[in-house]
This record gives sequence, C-alpha cells and structure tokens, in this order.
Amino acid sequence: MAAKWIEALTGSLEQKKQYRQAIARTDALPSPYREAAKAINRYFLYSSGITDGETMVKMIVDNADLWEQAAVDGRSVREIVGDDPVEFAESFAAAYAGTHWIDKERSRLTDAIDAADGAPGAGGPVGAGGADVAATEEKDS
Repeated sequence: MAAKWIEALTGSLEQKKQYRQAIARTDALPSPYREAAKAINRYFLYSSGITDGETMVKMIVDNADLWEQAAVDGRSVREIVGDDPVEFAESFAAAYAGTHWIDKERSRLTDAIDAADGAPGAGGPVGAGGADVAATEEKDS
C-alpha cells in the first residue's frame, strides 16, 4: 500500500531503478564511450522536451546499449555519431514518440486562440468572431 502511495507522489519506482541501472552502465563504460554517452544523455535531458518518464528512461537505456555495443565492437565515437553530434542526438531522440512539453503548450495555444475567436466548444464568448459571426452575417445578406 505504501509503495503505491509513494509512486503516486514521485512516479514509478521501477522507472527510477531502470534509470539508475542505465546510468551505472554508462559510468562503467571505458573512455571515450563513457564521455560520449554522458554527453548525449545530458543533451537528451536538456533538449528532448520529453515529459514522459517511461520514454525518457527507454532513451537512456537504449543509449547505454548503443555505447556498450560500440565499445565491444571497437568502433570509434565518430563512427557512431558522425560529423554532427547534435544531428545524431536529435535523430536518436526523434525516434521516441513520448509526450513532449511543447505538445501541452501547442494545445494551450490552440485552446486560447479558439476561445478568443469564439470557436464552438472552446469556452470563449459566443459571437466574438469565427463561425458564429460569419453565419449571422450570411443570414443577414
């Protein structure tokens, strides 16, 4: 019972465990793979905009998998990321379809504009513009 209550407040304990394990795996990588993996993880956390913990944990775990395999294969960091590390990290992150913070803001913007325009169902003032005014003007002509 207490575990469910704690998870309701702090999020999934299993996700936290998976995240910590992935970070430990990253920390155990040999140089230069460790530094590359940490840099990409940091970039994910700052730039991906993903607000879904499950998706973020999956990205971090997959990043650890990638660098572990690169170390085993003896591939260079540049063989993995190419000439543009930012493009690599953003392409990697784009493969994950989690909820992004910008999704919420896009929805809020659309709702605010709909409300300001008086769109039906938007909760804005009726007749403040949009379809209601256009329909009234057509009836009058």
